[in-house]
Amino acid sequence: MLRTGILLLIGAIAASAQSQPKLEGDWSGTLFAGSASLRLSLQIEKAPDGLYTGKLNSLDQGAVLPFDAIDLRGDQVRFEIKAAQAHYEGTLAGDKMTGAWTQGVPYPLEFSRGLNAAPAKPPERPHLTTAQMTPFGIPVDLYVPTPPTPVLLDGKTHLMYELHIINGGGSAIDLKRVQILGGGKVLAGYEGQELNALLYRVDVSAAADKRYLPSGVHAAAFLDVALDAGAPVPAELRHRIAVEDLTTEGGAVVVSQAKLLTLGPPLHGDNWMAANGPSNISGHRRAMLPVEGRYHIVQRFAIDWLRLGADGKSYTGDPKDNKSYHAYGSDVLAVADGTVADVKDGIPENVPGLTSRAVPITLETVGGNHIVLDLGGGHFAFYAHLQPGKMRVHTGDKVKRGQVLALVGNSGNSTEPHLHFHLSDGISTLGSEGLPYLLDSLKALPAMNAKVKFDGQ
Repeated sequence: MLRTGILLLIGAIAASAQSQPKLEGDWSGTLFAGSASLRLSLQIEKAPDGLYTGKLNSLDQGAVLPFDAIDLRGDQVRFEIKAAQAHYEGTLAGDKMTGAWTQGVPYPLEFSRGLNAAPAKPPERPHLTTAQMTPFGIPVDLYVPTPPTPVLLDGKTHLMYELHIINGGGSAIDLKRVQILGGGKVLAGYEGQELNALLYRVDVSAAADKRYLPSGVHAAAFLDVALDAGAPVPAELRHRIAVEDLTTEGGAVVVSQAKLLTLGPPLHGDNWMAANGPSNISGHRRAMLPVEGRYHIVQRFAIDWLRLGADGKSYTGDPKDNKSYHAYGSDVLAVADGTVADVKDGIPENVPGLTSRAVPITLETVGGNHIVLDLGGGHFAFYAHLQPGKMRVHTGDKVKRGQVLALVGNSGNSTEPHLHFHLSDGISTLGSEGLPYLLDSLKALPAMNAKVKFDGQ
């Protein structure tokens, strides 16, 4: 669900030690953005193979954010959070690091080593050796719970899915490499920082080095395999992982042959922005949640539709008033002929803001006032965060493409008025799997900063 307006923060880390600066350790700083100030602390670790990993703690927001990339070259440091399209670049000088945090615009940001600030001692990382793993090999369970469906995007065929990895041994392992196999060849491979950025550790979601899996730990690799346009799509995928100098293959999955649904627009008009849209690093893509007895990613291909003004902002006037937002009150449209499978109404709207919620967020309220359409063939269209008391349909109604269903609002787990839309294989708000789809009435407006226009119904 949408969390716009959050100034994701990222820090830099380095310490000078004679001629060779060191990144390991704890750092602190304060970001000043206009009248707002945010206290930050950083923790950086160095893996046995030399890879730096770390995380940022935004003390005033109560958020912990792992870094996607950390690069140290001489006294120059760069940190990156890809999902936020943001980075920090700084220069080390003694126990200070001076630079700028950039997210749209640069903000000066200086970090200092904490008190008693000798570099943090690297944590002990006991793990299985090659000798301990033989003769049984690497003790892991590899599986793919949801088969990928090929999607043509930007001239390539994409297979977007998750490989789950469970360490079933009695000691920790260090993942060295993950490869995707299909059609008798290696389709993709990841290691080092690139592999670390794809992984999510279930036990510690903000773990810095997610390649390190203690005994019994479950991780997921968020994969997006891109094949050249026209290249054959393998009927089956397998996976090869490397630990130490051993490899294990498994996690076989048959590629789905399901045909993508082509949908009409969920809204009409122009100046709409697809926030948190389908990509391998969006918040929706990584929202893997244990619901109804298993992990699901219902928002795998979800989009939060925001409407922007000429100034690029989503509102004009009072930011605490829902009526100030350009999306508020817009007609929500049926994307295809179907049957109304579920309607939730009566949830009061939020005051726009990062943490203001009118009701506690549960499985019943997370989508706010919402509508689910059964489009047939196991496809369900989900519309979330609608205005209360403005539903135009009821459960069981038959609807036609382009029919007005409701009005855009700000209910449930929402920070401002917008329409959350996704397609899934079930009616459950979070306990089903997100499916890809096509929109046939969308035109990009290249001069409008990623805005789009919906044409026709």
